[in-house]
Amino acid sequence: MRDSCNSFAKGELVSLADLAYPTLVYAHLLLFVLWLGADVGVFVLGQHFRRREDYTLEQRIALLKLLVEIDMVPRSAWALMVPLSLSVVDLGGWWNVPAWLVITAWVVGLFWLALVWDSHKHDQTPRAARNRKIEGWLRWLIGGFYLWLGGQSLIAGAPLEPNWLAWKALMFGLIFVSAIMIDVTFKPVGAQLTAVLEQGSSDETEIPLRRTMDKTRLWVWAVYILLLITAFLGNVKPLL
Repeated sequence: MRDSCNSFAKGELVSLADLAYPTLVYAHLLLFVLWLGADVGVFVLGQHFRRREDYTLEQRIALLKLLVEIDMVPRSAWALMVPLSLSVVDLGGWWNVPAWLVITAWVVGLFWLALVWDSHKHDQTPRAARNRKIEGWLRWLIGGFYLWLGGQSLIAGAPLEPNWLAWKALMFGLIFVSAIMIDVTFKPVGAQLTAVLEQGSSDETEIPLRRTMDKTRLWVWAVYILLLITAFLGNVKPLL
């Protein structure tokens, strides 16, 4: 009887262990869907905000506020994708990731997520500005890591052995660069939007704002394309 119970308990543990990898893959896919889906929502709201002939200024500001709220979804997914991607690679046996690196990735990812939400909660304050400065350094460092990881693996065949996985890491690094450039290009919008609110909607105030948003859209499209390529590589796993 005791042997049967021990066998059952052992079998249950094996089943739970077997579920870990597909569960992480599911979470990885869910983050991708949330990231891209919410980002499309942000893009559509931005498009409507630009149509000053169809909406009053008050309605456009309401659209912008909604855009900022929805934008928290892709920003959160981005932060969590970092530790989750390394965990999937490790549990899937694609790379024996050092335990310290996995732990560090989760600490950094959760810290980054906390910064994102704390900045949102305390927007337009010195605290938010400090948080975003720290977040900016984190994004460049992590993006550089993925660019190195993908490039090194393509050149030397290690630590990521399959080329499709190395290319995926490289694409993820490029996503970091493009997403960072979205924030850099979008930065003048704060002052330009203030001008619209204080001076009213006119060609003089709206055209510079529209020009900045148009430049930002180029990087947004770059992120979309890179996300789709990354998803293709991870699901199809082509022989490259």
